[in-house]
Amino acid sequence: MPEITMPRLSDSMEEGTILRWLVADGAAVARGDEIAEIETDKANMTYEADAAGVFHHVAAEGDALPVGAVIAHVLGDGEKAPAAGGSSDSGSTAAPAGPVAGEDDSAGGAADIASPAPPAGSAAAPDDSAPAAPAGDGARVKASPVARRLARELGVDLASIVGSGPSGRIVKADVEAASAAPAPAPASQTSPPQAAGGPVPPPGPVAGGAGKGEVTVVELTSTQKTIARRMAESKATVPDFQVRTEADVTDLLALRKQMKAAQESAPSVNDFVVKACGLALREHPRANGAYRDGAFELYARANVGVAVAAEGTLIVPTIFDADAQPVTAIAQTTRALAARVREGKVLPPELSGGTFTVSNLGMFGVTSFTAVVNPGQAAILAVGAAVERPTVAADGSLVPRALMDLSLSCDHRILYGADAAQFLARVRELLQTPFALLA
Repeated sequence: MPEITMPRLSDSMEEGTILRWLVADGAAVARGDEIAEIETDKANMTYEADAAGVFHHVAAEGDALPVGAVIAHVLGDGEKAPAAGGSSDSGSTAAPAGPVAGEDDSAGGAADIASPAPPAGSAAAPDDSAPAAPAGDGARVKASPVARRLARELGVDLASIVGSGPSGRIVKADVEAASAAPAPAPASQTSPPQAAGGPVPPPGPVAGGAGKGEVTVVELTSTQKTIARRMAESKATVPDFQVRTEADVTDLLALRKQMKAAQESAPSVNDFVVKACGLALREHPRANGAYRDGAFELYARANVGVAVAAEGTLIVPTIFDADAQPVTAIAQTTRALAARVREGKVLPPELSGGTFTVSNLGMFGVTSFTAVVNPGQAAILAVGAAVERPTVAADGSLVPRALMDLSLSCDHRILYGADAAQFLARVRELLQTPFALLA
């Protein structure tokens, strides 16, 4: 019986989320058929069956499972799907709610866990013939890992829920519905009513919310989990520092205006920044490297990642060989990549191989900010908006010039102050002589 496991769809993928099954449970599949849409740490991708037979779901939609966990079976003639968890519930001993030390919490995409005794006043649990497992001492409840984690966070008793998933398994939607349902009225009043005309006690903290009101728990996507992990890793392990300067981009804006009048799709200011960084990286090898395991890694290609804001997340596609590409080609590639990011169609190879990153918030009116170094790179450039400011000309008069803030965050283990200053000065020089970027 072939098992289909959670695939590793990117070099940094540790777990994936099944967004949607593309094959119904019990349907026939052929080798190469698309069976599932999986969310990785970088993109949403479809996955194909590597065997033919009758398809049997093990994991449910919304389950987040580690790489290598079983998500489905492909059954041959006469084969039957194994019981959930690989064993029967009958005769088993009770286990504590939540993951058990040494137990594979995610095997099969669902976990059989022991439920605590239901609180007084809770609804009676269904009997053994109902879809969900009965409540009581030693009873076991089938629930997906996401549902179990959400139930712990919301304080929901899994034993009181009837699962709607395969084989009566409790899924995330069941827990959310149980949490939103009104609590049953108490059987009797436990304290005497307030005497008429007596003082009214001031409002106190809401139970479970500590006075914050209703709390909504939002599960992170795989991409958001990866961002959180990598940014925490960067701040905890990278001794970073920043250098800042201003670039006079008045001539660059004038050049771009001329190009826009001559052609409909002119490069953006950020495309010129990417090109300038590519050329500067070629001249300053340490900026195009990383500190790793007590040594410097210096990269032969200048691949600039461009931070793109997508719905609820941040994706960094890569402009390969930014030093060698014309700025017009960089513009076309960047627009195509940004569109695929926002449509959720960007591919893992387009998100890998970056040696340096540019983050630009100028389009939002931000004039200056500090970016976090991406682990595995020496630096990241934060770019602000170009703002007209009065500047002293050579003859002493004040003239308006468009100035743009550039802030370089650096890993001090590979880039020192002088290295960073020389690299940033070269980027500024290229932006102030924009015709050099057209070569």
